[in-house]
Amino acid sequence: MKNGVTKSSERGFTLMEMLVVLVLIGLIAAVAVPQVMGLMESAKAKAARIQLETLSQSLIMYQLDIGDYPTTEQGLAALWTEPGQVDAWNGPYVRRERQLIDPWNRPFIYRAPGEKKPYDLITLGADGKQGGRGDDADISAHD
Repeated sequence: MKNGVTKSSERGFTLMEMLVVLVLIGLIAAVAVPQVMGLMESAKAKAARIQLETLSQSLIMYQLDIGDYPTTEQGLAALWTEPGQVDAWNGPYVRRERQLIDPWNRPFIYRAPGEKKPYDLITLGADGKQGGRGDDADISAHD
């Protein structure tokens, strides 16, 4: 005994105790990470709906100024940069060019005229393919 301290009070963690702690952390991560990832994906779908609504409002503003919606060839880029030979363009109609990209980093699909409306504005969801369910579902401005 030196300075009143015994060997048993100097004891640290054993390898077994450390392994048990690491296994517990791993189990918690295995349960928590999929939950958080699911929340992030549903947040992207919600963000896409908000972006589609914002772009729809921007298209209405464009249509009020120009008298028509951008053509399919002009695309949504007409909301950010003036297309050639458009006299009454009063844009940009979006705050940032980034708004023309969906939350999955793909351009929104824009067609004018649309199938049933003056324009179609769509994102294909997380998988980037037509159809799908959940986070992979297509989202339209007219839903």
